[in-house]
Amino acid sequence: MGRIYRKRRWLGVLFFFLTILLSWLLALFIKPPVSAQWGLTMNSAGDKPIEPIPLQLSLDSEKVVLGKQLFHDPKLSETNTISCASCHSLARGGTDHRPRSRGNKGQVGTMNAPTVLNSGFQFKQFWDGRAASLEEQIDGPVHDKTEMGSNWPEIIEKLSQSPDYVRAFDKIYDDDISANHIKDAIATFERSLYTPNARFDQFLRGNTNALTNAEKEGYQRFKAYGCVACHQGMLLGGNMYQKFGIFGNYIQDRGGESEADWGRYHVTGKAADRYVFKVPSLRNVISTAPYFHDGSAQTLDEAIKIMIKYQLGREANQKDVDLIIHFFQTLSGELNEVHS
Repeated sequence: MGRIYRKRRWLGVLFFFLTILLSWLLALFIKPPVSAQWGLTMNSAGDKPIEPIPLQLSLDSEKVVLGKQLFHDPKLSETNTISCASCHSLARGGTDHRPRSRGNKGQVGTMNAPTVLNSGFQFKQFWDGRAASLEEQIDGPVHDKTEMGSNWPEIIEKLSQSPDYVRAFDKIYDDDISANHIKDAIATFERSLYTPNARFDQFLRGNTNALTNAEKEGYQRFKAYGCVACHQGMLLGGNMYQKFGIFGNYIQDRGGESEADWGRYHVTGKAADRYVFKVPSLRNVISTAPYFHDGSAQTLDEAIKIMIKYQLGREANQKDVDLIIHFFQTLSGELNEVHS
């Protein structure tokens, strides 16, 4: 089994570099004034097609309502001051715009809070992918001393003192309030936080006028540089891991390395997984600054240049960066007004 695993891993690495090589060749020999002159289809990226976010999902509406109330309720924290929404504000793109979030008793966390928007589509949760589901993810911040600093018995006791909560849980789950029921309701609400019908989705569905010429050209630059080797699939990310710093050591150049920079190493204990993180989704990326696991990039301009240098081994042309940002502006979808 170990031999098969190593073989598959090397095949994955080989595919990644072949994708980048193809992108380099396209960028080197083809100057793309319009999309028709590029050798890539408009709906493909890496090995997984970019698909539009579904316009509708089938979710239990009563669980969504209960989950929304719990998501915004500070009683889930030790001091009754921190809610899920404190770090994942829906008015701020599902995050808090801080490099590192402030949690229980004003403590500063170790990681940048990723957006909760479209998190239900991600293949794993947390930057290091240590949680396999949204339900499992919720245990993390609830128990973390720097985040909510609480525990399920205390939370259940608080919620049980509310007749409204007792009635809501009895109606939906037919028994007493429990940790699993709380997590189920919150996770259902979080799955409802998807953002369909972005202009890019309209474009993928066949509306060629949904994007301007500059945005279409930015999409082509995005593909030609090789960004799609990792930012692929429906979310343009969120479906694979990658090392931060393939063509250079970004962490070393940034300075101040900490254990928070070790990524997947915390999960697997393997030296090869140090600095490896889940590739973030680019959906709604205009609204989710600062960027990266450490929040070290304050702007998209800075983030794109760092990615092109350290992930793709190239120096970014400013015009190309500006065009890619134009493309990123098409990735913001519509959050149902009931969530605002």
